[in-house]
Amino acid sequence: MQFISFDFSRILGGKIFSHDYQIIGKLKDLAVTNDIRNPRVRAAMVQTNDGMKIINWDNIQMSKQQGKFHFLCSQFEEVDIQDLILLNKHVIDKQIIDVNGRKVVRVNDIRMVLLSSGLVVVAVDIGTEGLLRRLGISKPLINLGIKIPAKLILWNDVETVFSGNENIQLSKTYNKLSTLHPSDLADIIEDFDTKTGMTIFSHLDNARGADVLEEMEEETQLKVIENLSTDKAADILEEMPTDEVADILDGLSRDKAEELLNNMDKETSDEVRELMEYDEKTVGSLMNTEFVSFRSDMRVEQVITSLKETKPEEDLAHYIYITNNKNKLIGKVSLRDIVISDPLVTLKSIMHKDFVFMFDTDEIEELIKMVTKYNLFAIPIVDRDMNLAGNVIINDIMYELLKK
Repeated sequence: MQFISFDFSRILGGKIFSHDYQIIGKLKDLAVTNDIRNPRVRAAMVQTNDGMKIINWDNIQMSKQQGKFHFLCSQFEEVDIQDLILLNKHVIDKQIIDVNGRKVVRVNDIRMVLLSSGLVVVAVDIGTEGLLRRLGISKPLINLGIKIPAKLILWNDVETVFSGNENIQLSKTYNKLSTLHPSDLADIIEDFDTKTGMTIFSHLDNARGADVLEEMEEETQLKVIENLSTDKAADILEEMPTDEVADILDGLSRDKAEELLNNMDKETSDEVRELMEYDEKTVGSLMNTEFVSFRSDMRVEQVITSLKETKPEEDLAHYIYITNNKNKLIGKVSLRDIVISDPLVTLKSIMHKDFVFMFDTDEIEELIKMVTKYNLFAIPIVDRDMNLAGNVIINDIMYELLKK
């Protein structure tokens, strides 16, 4: 048998006949496997005189004759559909994630293919044609010469989001969302309602959740934190830069912020508390207490070994800060300086002693002027005794500029 391609809406309401051609009922839904590629139909929900029945699809023969679909049931065998997706209930008119387009879309119809091996889903229709087809006015418009192009998304580019008794339960094939950039995933979560967004977010591991939370708008960040358990929220915040954590906690009630700080590890909690004490107009409120620094007496080969072991984030490694044995900032080097230098020389011999820095109590306005003037990717922050206190990177500076 050659494959037959058709739209799901065309068979909804179709009559199901018994082997002796008596009407059993009407097709109300199809239950499919939750697969990454081409979910396969496993059961049919049929409205009978005795109520809704769930029939094993293997016992239903589907064919197309003279342009119409026919369904013949050889055996009335009910099956469990607990782990299956119902196309009409869970997909039609529901929001899904177009992974390739990185956006939330609404499903108007479903493209299916009948093969000799079974009935499978191949794509979803998010175009106007799909909606008009279900309303029964697609053909009249086409007959009038009005072209309405279909807009299909292959199922492989879709992440289904369903749940409980409503419309959300994250697909077990969640791997698709893991391919998205954190900012794209943040946008997608923000496009959903709070409940749906939290369902997606709660399936992220702590590190991934931290990356996504960092990309969200401030209002959404607060909603996410407030809807997570205290332990989960604290674990995710520990994965974030301390300056970002301080900003988020500043937006929460004093009691909630204190509760989260008490559930974070002491070192991180202490750093965040220090940042929260700074006036919001000062550089200290903007700095990140995570940075890359080494003592001036370390050899280049030791630094390279340490960098390979710690694997610092790219934006933290623009510059490497050099301190003396009392943690006072005395110089800086770039990664290029490290790479091209003799492995046996010390940092003191290659560091730049003439460098730009800011005090933690300086005004942010002065920081922006300094970074703009010298075209810096990052700038070290010190206290009045020249102790290295933190680092401000270009991303944080750009955020401040955009607020102007």
